[in-house]
Amino acid sequence: MTITQVDRAHLSRAVELAREALDDGDEPYGSVLVDAAGRVRFEDRNRVKDGDQTRHPEFEIARWSANHLTPDERAAATVYTSGEHCPMCAAAHAWVGLGRIVYATSSAQTGTWLAQWGVPPGPVATLPINAVAPDLLVEGPVLELAEKVRELQRRRFGA
Repeated sequence: MTITQVDRAHLSRAVELAREALDDGDEPYGSVLVDAAGRVRFEDRNRVKDGDQTRHPEFEIARWSANHLTPDERAAATVYTSGEHCPMCAAAHAWVGLGRIVYATSSAQTGTWLAQWGVPPGPVATLPINAVAPDLLVEGPVLELAEKVRELQRRRFGA
């Protein structure tokens, strides 16, 4: 598949949610769940600042989907996210049977930026989504959003 203008609009909203997270003192990540008819069903941003490191928006989408959508609805949905899923979120996405993932920036891009700024790696290995969940349909990065996401990450670390 190719990235469409509709995809770009949802990704832009995910990046805006990432900015909202950063402005609230959280890590800058945001995600949007869109159903097969193109309706936004759920959106969230990172909420880890209070100590629960599982409060990633992609994980929240998986939880919400498991409780509110049928298996067929989950499989037909698309998750748009500012940054590629971490291994925890990729596994949650696969376990609940969500469909396509479209991300603005890859984990590799973020890792490169953090290394350039001298930020030590986190406690979990950085892996591409398909290394964790090989059958998921994944598209990204979307390069025209990379600089916006990079700037959010730079602000987060004061680089």
